[in-house]
Amino acid sequence: MQRNAIDPVREVHFWLGAHFDGPPKPADMSQPDAPTGHHDIPQTLDWDLWLGPAAYRFYSPAYAPFHWRYWWNFANGQLGDFFCHYCDLAFWALKLRYPTTIEAEGPVHRESAAKWTIARQEYPGRGDLPPVTLTWYNGGGYPALVKERNVPQWSSGVLFIGSKGMLLADYGKHELLPEAQFAGFVPPAPFIPNSIGHHREWIEACKTGGPTTGNFDYSGALTEAALLCNVALRTGRKLSWDAANLKAVGCPEADAYIQRPYRPGWTL
Repeated sequence: MQRNAIDPVREVHFWLGAHFDGPPKPADMSQPDAPTGHHDIPQTLDWDLWLGPAAYRFYSPAYAPFHWRYWWNFANGQLGDFFCHYCDLAFWALKLRYPTTIEAEGPVHRESAAKWTIARQEYPGRGDLPPVTLTWYNGGGYPALVKERNVPQWSSGVLFIGSKGMLLADYGKHELLPEAQFAGFVPPAPFIPNSIGHHREWIEACKTGGPTTGNFDYSGALTEAALLCNVALRTGRKLSWDAANLKAVGCPEADAYIQRPYRPGWTL
């Protein structure tokens, strides 16, 4: 993007190859309900502290230590697990902030998160950069355009589509497409310093008061974009987002998913 090799970019597609089965499914392979039955809490686990502000649930190995990420009471499924990792590339490169509209499709269940999701977000123009549409896919294989445009079938990828070509990337490699068109292309020198590591960045920020690479101002907006995909999914509505007031315009049913009550004893 820094050399304008494919610019202007007006659409980006993300697909996730990683797949975890999640908690045990019923015999009919539908999404699971909340677990039932008695399970002893491990002596090494403070269950009340683990729950934090989330609504109370009886302990179950279907929640902890790993599968909590597949239940709405605690998390946001695969999308919540990976969106920020992959969409981070587009947020950095295209200077994104808050989406104006969000829509999503996938199976909706009252307790367990969606097994697959397709979510679309529209972002406004930013300075000289045009509006852009982001589309996220997880749990359902490759998006159709991968085959339609002869894009390499990486297990997971971020595909930037511009008027002059395409850029396929992940955190370890990138390719300009079609390859023949960009033979001999010289990429720009790296300009974002390598992180010294999450823990060391945090310690240095505590000592110096300086920002981390993924500081809250940046990561907060990115996380907001991720969570809004599931708000759109669970309401079944295309949302118009008022970022300044944290409101889905004309969609009061979204409020319950944007801010929920905390369990007694926990406040923010």
